[in-house]
Order: sequence, then structure tokens, then C-alpha cells
Amino acid sequence: MSRLKQLERFGQSVWLDFIRRSLLTSGGLKKLVEEDGIKGVTSNPAIFEKAIGGGEEYRAPLAAASGAGEDDAEPLYEQLAIEDIRTAAEQMATTFEASGGRDGFVSLEVSPRLAHDTERTVTEAHRLWSAVSRPNLMIKVPATAEGLLAIERLIADGINVNVTLLFSVEVYAQVAEAYIRGLEHRLSAGKPIKSVASVASFFVSRIDTEVDGQLDLMAAAAGTALERDYLLTLRGKAAIANAKMAYQRFKQISGDGRWKSLASHGAQVQRLLWGSTGTKNPAYPDTIYVDQLIGRDTVNTMPPATLDAFRDRGNPAATLEVDIEGAQAALNLLADSGIVLDTVTAKLLVDGVKLFDDAYTRLLEAVGRARTAA
Repeated sequence: MSRLKQLERFGQSVWLDFIRRSLLTSGGLKKLVEEDGIKGVTSNPAIFEKAIGGGEEYRAPLAAASGAGEDDAEPLYEQLAIEDIRTAAEQMATTFEASGGRDGFVSLEVSPRLAHDTERTVTEAHRLWSAVSRPNLMIKVPATAEGLLAIERLIADGINVNVTLLFSVEVYAQVAEAYIRGLEHRLSAGKPIKSVASVASFFVSRIDTEVDGQLDLMAAAAGTALERDYLLTLRGKAAIANAKMAYQRFKQISGDGRWKSLASHGAQVQRLLWGSTGTKNPAYPDTIYVDQLIGRDTVNTMPPATLDAFRDRGNPAATLEVDIEGAQAALNLLADSGIVLDTVTAKLLVDGVKLFDDAYTRLLEAVGRARTAA
């Protein structure tokens, strides 16, 4: 059995952090579902940018859309993305149905340009939800202050939400609160909550990248070789420890009476989804952000390279709750050394919004180039 498929035994679902039209038309996604047990698909502007700008597969549909009178890059992109997301959702429909609506989701992101605009996020989410018109769609909304308000309203409206750009345990708790409040509003309005789903996408590798960079600077300025060497031993410790503590908070939230009341009405737990699980530092094992975060009621969304690596040499085992005391100790040592994790995670959220905004700009430029070439 595929190592990826074995993760089901530990209560973890594997989603694919990648989409492009050829994956859908070639049977590639169906093969991943059948052989590796892939249970969902996530996308973002950077993924679509690479897909549309990286080959010729979108030229014909772009030519057709342009021929129909559409020349503006943004609606052209949306048309392509909606077609791909809808097709992927149809190919994941069997998984969605077999899991009782727990898995089989495909995610589409609201424009990053709306990250700090609650009203427009809500409006755009409704528009995309209606345009795709598939029950196993998830709308991605960032965990900004404005995004949190939008998430609560969208959940109350019965729209599935993938909350993205989560780095902080405390912000995760706010996300969980927004989900719970949304369900409570919906339930008090006499509407069913069983079919509403959400995941909280907690980013991993970017935390190590940021913290390691700070540790490198601190080590370079260290007064002694002993201090320098000690700081360097802390590299690669932050991300997994932070994720493990987020899972402990998840267990607290899903175990309290308020949540149990919603669960008695059929509410689905908002699972933590590990995002940014591709290893960015070549000195670290390429499966580290999968191997160390395997646990019940979680999702790991993997880019193709990480998927391939885990299939080849991953270690399917229940690891997420191993050495929680050690995880907290690692965070304490980082704090004692001058790494303020709240400051790090706040910066990463700001950087993440900008990163996706920049990717969206490049995406629209790629659409324009591909349309011209077509």
C-alpha cells in the first residue's frame, strides 16, 4: 500500500497542493486518488500563475474566450480557474460522497487584493461559490482581522471555507472561534449545519525559514563561538513545535462543551490543515513537515515534489503528539534566545498577503501574455 494511503490509518487526509488543466484531462488526479488516496485539492494564485504561464495548455481556451469578446485578464483568469476547479470538484465528488462530506474538497481563493476588505471578501466568496456551483468547493479566505469577520459570515451563510495564511496558535484560536460563531448563528436561524465544512490552513515551513534567518543573523553577531554554536542548534525547531502546540489548542477547543453542543447537531470539526509543507531548506529532510505532523483530524496538503518524496521514503506513524513537552521546551528556548514568535508570525501573515498579492499580479500578466500568444 502507498505510504501516502497509509496516513488514513492515523486519521490524516492527504490533499494535493497543485492544480493544472493537464492533470485533470490526463487522468492524473484520478490516478492519485486511486493509488495514493488523495482526498482533496488546494490552489492559490501562485499555483495558477505557474500553470497558465508555464505551457501551452491554456492557449486554446484563452483564444476561445478572447474570440467571444473577453480581453481583460482578470475575468479571463477567473473563467479558466472556475473551469478547472469545477472539473476537479467533479473528479473528487466520489470521495466527497464516500466521506460523508468530510473530504473531497477543492479550494479556490478569493482575490488576495481583498485580504483587508470584509464586505468585498464576502461578496466575492458568494459570487465564486455560485459560479463553481459544487457542494465540495471550499473558498479560501486569509486569516487577517478582516478575513476573520468574513469567515464567520460565510460559515453562517453555509459556504465552506478554507482559512489560509495561519501561522500563530493564537490566531488559530480566533479562526476556530469564527467558525464556531458562524455555526451558532446558522443554527439559531434554524438552518442545518451538518453540511458546512472548514479547514484551518496552518503554515509550517515558512516559520522555520524566517526563524532560521533570524538565528543566523544572531549567530553571526554572537560574542563567543559557544554562543554562536548554541544559536545554530536551534535552527529547524520552531515550525514543528509551533504546529504541535496548535494541535493541542485544537484538542482543547474540540473537547469543550460549546463545541460538543454543536457536534450534537451534526457539526463537522474544523480540521487543522498543514500547509507550506514543502521543505525550503535543502539541509532538512524533504519529508520533515509530513513525517512529524501525522495525527487524527488533520489534513496535510502537499505539493507534487513532497507527495513524491513521501511516497518514496516517508514514515507513516502517529507523530503529532510525540514529545509535546519537548515542543514547548523548544519554543521556550527560542524565546529565551530572543526569538519573539508572535512577532515572527505577525510578519509572516503580512508577508504572505503580499506574496499572494504579487503572485496574483504576475498571474494576470501571465494570462495577458498567453492570450496574446494565442
